[in-house]
Amino acid sequence: MKRKILIVDDNQEMTRFLARLIGNELELDTVNAVSGEEALRQMESNQIHCVLADMKMPGMSGMELLRAIKEKSPSLPVIIMTAYGAIDTAVDCMKEGAYDFITKPFEEERLLHTVRRALEHHQLIRRNMDLEQKLKDKAKETFFVGESPLVKELITTIKLVARTDVTVLITGETGTGKELAAHMIHSLSSRTGKPFVPVNCPAIPETILESELFGYRKGAFTGATTDREGLFQAAQGGTLFLDEIGDISASLQAKLLRVLQERELKLLGDTATRRIDVRVIAATNRELEDNVAAGLFRSDLYYRLKVVSVRTPPLREIPEDIPLIALHFLSLFCSELSLKPKRFSEEAMQYLVSRQWKGNARELQNEIKRAVIFSKGDYLMREDFENSSALLPAASPGKPEIDFHLAYKEARKKTLAEFNLQYISQLLRRTEGNVSLAAQTAEIERQSLQHIMRKYGINSAVFRQEAEKKP
Repeated sequence: MKRKILIVDDNQEMTRFLARLIGNELELDTVNAVSGEEALRQMESNQIHCVLADMKMPGMSGMELLRAIKEKSPSLPVIIMTAYGAIDTAVDCMKEGAYDFITKPFEEERLLHTVRRALEHHQLIRRNMDLEQKLKDKAKETFFVGESPLVKELITTIKLVARTDVTVLITGETGTGKELAAHMIHSLSSRTGKPFVPVNCPAIPETILESELFGYRKGAFTGATTDREGLFQAAQGGTLFLDEIGDISASLQAKLLRVLQERELKLLGDTATRRIDVRVIAATNRELEDNVAAGLFRSDLYYRLKVVSVRTPPLREIPEDIPLIALHFLSLFCSELSLKPKRFSEEAMQYLVSRQWKGNARELQNEIKRAVIFSKGDYLMREDFENSSALLPAASPGKPEIDFHLAYKEARKKTLAEFNLQYISQLLRRTEGNVSLAAQTAEIERQSLQHIMRKYGINSAVFRQEAEKKP
């Protein structure tokens, strides 16, 4: 199908001349309009790829037409034709989003060249927009990497659940991707354009979690100097993800149940209730049925959360997927650290597949990230993974080694990563994995330290285990 240009000029002789010239020389279909109002009507019934419009017309001016077009089709190129003495006005059009302007009288070759470039520009923009959309669509399909029956079943279940708006309970061991599953449900749902608010319940002190979730009024308690909206309100229209829901207190369980039942909440210190539109997805690594039987978790809340249940499998159940997952992490970290692509040696891959991953994909992810940072060659070798402590700095770390073969930004990024790994690892070794004490020793906030640890794949459990093994 030929591309189509809309020519707008109140002089019909001019529009017919331009149509013949552009149609013949550039092999385009042309649509003519003698006013801005007619041009907008033509755009409703035609797929237009470029607009060539005169500045000065009775009724709607070229500037007004430009604004109307940009409001409806921001990427559509508009070329303005103007008299030689009105160049300042043409420049104003450029500021409003016009692709270019042509002064009358114009050279035919100059006009054709400008139209040709405008069409190429539009085609490039459309191609990029199509590619971005394909990448977004692809990203929605590739939250989980794997070809095993369990992973395929998981993805199928998530896609089905995402079409609904029911509450979901995600179960699975630590490090199996429960938050990833929640994110995928949200992204594939009708709420995808709204907030996704994750809450790590055990990470927030019990005395603070209630006010964080529901918000509070000024004066509700000591220190409440202003009104504050809670995380439920922050997630309005979207999804609230409650991670490790099994750790919340009995009193908070009762208040959460009421919110889920009534779809309304009351701020601490307030008497009025507020309607909310939030989808709740909860996750746990515990056997909540056992907690219910033991009286530690409310049965009515459990069944309210478990309208639909999704289980994320541990790596030991999907060993055939470990190579794909490992390759995904390797590519991700090489790109993230601005390093040239690396590969696994055959022995290293065999080791990764055969090893027991108690921390599942998160543990595998952390170890691959450390190996990428400390490896010297193009291949990650088996010895890079055989002993976790081998990937950590020695008891007396030296200065991070600088690779002067890298570009400045790449070398700085890699050196900073090595420094953080060495410093934080030694800090946690000295405190035997106590994150709070490590943060206090480093004189930084605990949350800041946790952020650094997550960024560089540092797991405090490694240091606690190391301390337990000491005689």
